[in-house]
Order: sequence, then C-alpha cells, then structure tokens
Amino acid sequence: MLVLTRKVGEQVLIGEGIVVTILESKGDSIKVGIDAPKGVKIHRAEVLAAVIEENQKASASDHAAAARLANLLAAPASRPPAGETD
Repeated sequence: MLVLTRKVGEQVLIGEGIVVTILESKGDSIKVGIDAPKGVKIHRAEVLAAVIEENQKASASDHAAAARLANLLAAPASRPPAGETD
C-alpha cells in the first residue's frame, strides 16, 4: 500500500485517467474529489460490502424457496388425479 501525505488542494494521479483531489480536511475526516472516466466504477468500500451481503442473503433465500417448491412438486399426490377413483 502506498501511503501519501497531501494538503488541501493537492492531487494524486492514478493511471492515466484518475485524479484524486483533497478538497477539505476537518478533524479526523477528509473530503476527496475523484475524477475518472465514465467506465471506471467508484464505490465506497462499506457500501459495496453491504450491497454484496444483501445480494448473498437474497440469493440464499431464493435457493431455499426453490428447494421448498421442488420438494412440494416431488411429493406424492395425496389424492388421485382428476378422473380416477380409489
């Protein structure tokens, strides 16, 4: 990991199209601006982690629902098919 010290107004260049600018510093937080090409996805790590976790939960519940449905469809019929009698 590269660790840099920057002052407000200073920039860091990443590759050939990404510019990170330090906009503001207050207490223990800083505000950064990021200029990047449209094709570059930029996410806050904690937000992306939450989205991934929710997607995994949704996927797991979909698998559980599909398994329950498969069990119902595979279960023997409790009554004879229409038109047949015991």
